[in-house]
Order: sequence, then structure tokens, then C-alpha cells
Amino acid sequence: MHIRDLPHPDPGVPDVRTGGAFLRWLCAQQLGGQLSALAWGLLNVGAIAASPLPVGLAVQAVVDRDGHRLLLAGGLVLALGLLIAVGGVMLHRAAVTNWITAVARMQQLLARKTTELGSAMTRRVAAGEIAAVSTGDLEKIGWFVEALSRFGAAALTTIGVCVALACYQPALGVLVALGVPVLALAVLPLLPPAIRRADAQRDKAGRATELAADTVAGLRVLRGIGGEELFLGRYRSASQEVRRAAVRSARMWSLIAAVQVLLPGLLLLAVVWYGARLALDGTIAVGDLVALYSAVTFLLFPLRHFEEIAQAYAFAKPSATRTARVLAQQRPAGGRAGDLAATPTGDLYDPVSGLTAPAGRLTAVVCGDPDAAGRLAEHLGGHPPSADDDGGPGSPPSVVLGGTPLDELPREAARRAVLVQDKDPMLLSGTLGELLDVPASGRVGAAEALAAAQCGDVLTALAQASVDDSGGPMRTHITERGRSLSGGQRQRLALARSLVTDPDVLVLDEPTSAVDAHTEARIAEGLRDLRSGRTTVVLTSSPLLLDRADQVVFLQEGKVAARSTHRELLLQHSAYRAVVTRAPDPEPAMSAGHPEQEGRTA
Repeated sequence: MHIRDLPHPDPGVPDVRTGGAFLRWLCAQQLGGQLSALAWGLLNVGAIAASPLPVGLAVQAVVDRDGHRLLLAGGLVLALGLLIAVGGVMLHRAAVTNWITAVARMQQLLARKTTELGSAMTRRVAAGEIAAVSTGDLEKIGWFVEALSRFGAAALTTIGVCVALACYQPALGVLVALGVPVLALAVLPLLPPAIRRADAQRDKAGRATELAADTVAGLRVLRGIGGEELFLGRYRSASQEVRRAAVRSARMWSLIAAVQVLLPGLLLLAVVWYGARLALDGTIAVGDLVALYSAVTFLLFPLRHFEEIAQAYAFAKPSATRTARVLAQQRPAGGRAGDLAATPTGDLYDPVSGLTAPAGRLTAVVCGDPDAAGRLAEHLGGHPPSADDDGGPGSPPSVVLGGTPLDELPREAARRAVLVQDKDPMLLSGTLGELLDVPASGRVGAAEALAAAQCGDVLTALAQASVDDSGGPMRTHITERGRSLSGGQRQRLALARSLVTDPDVLVLDEPTSAVDAHTEARIAEGLRDLRSGRTTVVLTSSPLLLDRADQVVFLQEGKVAARSTHRELLLQHSAYRAVVTRAPDPEPAMSAGHPEQEGRTA
């Protein structure tokens, strides 16, 4: 596969039962690339292995004063040198291509899994673990995939050289043929403790990464409460644990490397001593002794590949296990019907809370707990209502759209039908035009969405910051996560992006929490007008938004407690009034005792 073919048209369905199964699946997906690298490796290593023959021929030609054989030996050396150069270059190219394509495949799989699970991913797998998998673990797995072809070429060439030595000079060939496998297998007892130490280092590094991410994310809060030094001290302690674990791991790998130098050296000494005795006795010629010595010296070269593949596998196996664990996460679904002709339309109904959002109307939902509102928004988008839900028989029922459970829709159809904007939406780096270039119905233009979201001042600020006068604000670059904008500006741009998408059902979680009251009132009007005729659910406690909703639903303890208009609920439902006005409920006992006075309940 050429690099220009990336990304893969279809990364495939990985085998995530175990880390070893995932590695086998990954190598099988690029079998052609591995065979290509193996062929070039055999050419390269085979030419290196054949180099002792012309060297021995040249030495014997000098001893015999045979100029013709000396020229022949020189020609062979040049030819083998050319083969070594071509094979080395192509082997490196093929091996690196395998590494890049393998990493790209895993990145695609992780990206698709993250897209499928959404925010549920970080509830099931720690954010630090996901970051470590998508960076360090993929690098280690890619290293193993790259080294596999070199190891295969070295192993096959080593077997060939041992067989040739046994046939060419049985006295020394048998000694070498028996000694090389012992050298290759000598490090096996050291691998399990090396793997355990490497795995311990990786776990400690993952925890340190997670702690660092939490510290950076909450740095402003930590500074406000004076806890910055406390968390920095914890990170220093965690980083020192990582350092100590890395030193322990490095000591074991140093021991393996020392064994790989010591034992081959002893074999080489034995071959030289025994070969010199045979040469003194006249059993073999001087040229044969030089060729045998060069061949044994060559055998030290493949042993380095044996050490490399052992080390690569030691790091790749736990990394593959962690990657497989992340990829094994599934979006709870009772069975997705992939052959539905069209996305269903109609009322949006949540069996868990009892919430019904009528089709084509603006429904506002009030929850006393902001966290409960966030969980409800995710559930309305098709995600499970709790972090522990696994989609099994006892799982809560799915949200229903037009009589069809969202879990029975293909993922793409479910995403087209319902769009959820959470309270802290993400703005990716790029221009404003790129930010609004999202899959959309085409019924709402960027200008209409920006006007409805009251982004006029944002456009003015972006135009002033634009370095391209011809492009205006649409070509102005927005920094990562919109850090160059205020919280209210980021929120309004995110709302404009959602409005451009124009889904059948739009769920907004506190879309105006960071804007002033005057702007919020105009956003409420713009949202109502632009989404006229389409289903919109807004989770908010803002009176300005609630007053413009077709209906307001009040939830207590995750269940619908009342539904009516905003003004009627203010008059008739004291608990609702307490949440919306931020005032204590003056009559909790009376409210609990007379539900008929609380408005129209569900």
C-alpha cells in the first residue's frame, strides 16, 4: 500500500478478544505489505550472508596467487554490495510503510469508536488511558509491525546459513548450527520479567498522564482554592514513580542486551579456536577458515533482530491489550436495522423520564440538577442513561423517535435524526468557514444561523483580527478550542454550527448560559423562528428561553413532574418556581400534599 492510499477505505472489524488476537488481525490486514518487506529483507540479509564467500575466495586467491579468482571475488563483492544497498533501501521503505499503515488503521478504528460512543467513552475508559493508547501504544504496536518483516528475513537467512555451514564444513557447521539456536533462545527466561516491568512502567505513565491532564484542566480552579502546589506535588511523586519504573525496566533490557553480546562472543571464540586447530592440521584451507569466521560473524547480526523483535513484542503485547480493550467498548443497542429506508419522524419520547417532545415544536426542559440535565441530553441523543449500562437485557429502554427506538437505527441515521449540543461544546482550530462547513440539510445557511445565534459582534471581532481583507471573518483563523474567544462567543458559534446542521431533532443543553440577558432574549427569538416546524429540545432554567417555548416540562428526580407553559408553571408549581427564580420553595409540605395544585402533571 502506498502512503497516498491513506486513510483506509475500510479499516475493517478488529479482533479484540485479546491483545495477541488483535496483533494477528492487524498483521493479517496488511499481509501483502509484510510479504513485500520480507522479500526485500531476504534480498538484503541474504546478500549480507553471502558476503563471506567472496571474502574467503579472495583470501584463498591471494594465498594461491590466482589473479583470475581474485578478480572474480572482487566482482562478486561489488554485485553483493549493490544487492545489499538496493535491498536495504527497499526493506526500509516497505517496513516503514507497514508501520505507517498499521498506525493509520488503528487511528481510524479509535476515531470511529470515539465517534460512536461520544462522551460515554470517557466514562468507561479514563481520559488519560485513551490519550496514552492513541499516542504511545500505537507507536509501540507500529514498531512491532515494522520489525516483524526484518525478523522474518533474519530468521530465514540464519537457518539457511546454518544449513549451508553444516554441508560446507560439517566439523564447524554442526557446532554453529547447534550454538545459534541456543543463543537465540537464551534470552527467553529473561523476557517475562522484562515484560512485567515494561507493563508496570506503562501503567504508571498512564496514571501520571491522567493526573497531569486533570491538573491542567482544573488549573484555574486549583489556583483559586490554593490547591495548585498540592496537585503539582502529586504529579512530581507520580513522575518519580514512572522514572523508577523506567530504570528498573531499562536494567532488565540492558541485561538482555549484555547476554546477546556475551554468548555470541563465546561462540565466536570457540569457532575461531576450533577452526584454527583444523587449519593448522591442514583439514581446511585458510580461505575456508576466513569464510567460516565471516559467516559466524554474520550470524551475530540476525541476533540483534531477535533481540529487537523480543523487545518490540514485549512492549506491543500490553499495548495491544489496552487498545483492544478500548476498541471492545460497544454502544448499547438491542440490534440495529441497517436496511431502514428513511429516518423516522415524529414525537421524541424518553421512556425513562417520561419526557415527550412533540414533533415540530420547541420544548424546554427544566431540571433542578445540572448534571441530571447533561445525562438526559446524552440519553436523548441515543446514549445510555448511566455509565454502568451495557446494553444488556436489564438496560433501560431506548429513546423513541416516531415510534422507532434510536438503538434500532443505523448509527449514521441516528446521528442525522438527533443532534445533541452539550453545555461545553468543542470548537476545533481552523477558519470560521471551516467551522460551519458541517454535514447539513442545506435549508439553513451560515448567515441565517449566525444571525439567529446573535454572532454579529463575533463576526466584527473576527473581521478586525483577519489578516486577509478579501476573506473577512469567514477566513479568520480560530485557535484551538476557541481560546481566542470569550465563553459567550464560543457558545454562540457552537449554536450557529448546530443550527446550520439543521437536524430533525435538535437537543441543546444550556445553550445561553454564558451570554447576557439582552443577547439571550434575541437568541431565544432567533432560535424559535429558525427552528419553526422542526423539533427542538432546550434544557435550561433561563426564564427568557422558557417563556418562548411551546411547552415547558419540569423534571424532579429524573421523572416528569409537570408540563405546561412557563407562566402557568410559575403560578401553579412552587418547586418549579424555586428552580427558575433561584428562590427557596416556601411551601414544600403543601406542594407535596396537593399535587393537583401543581399544574398539569404527566
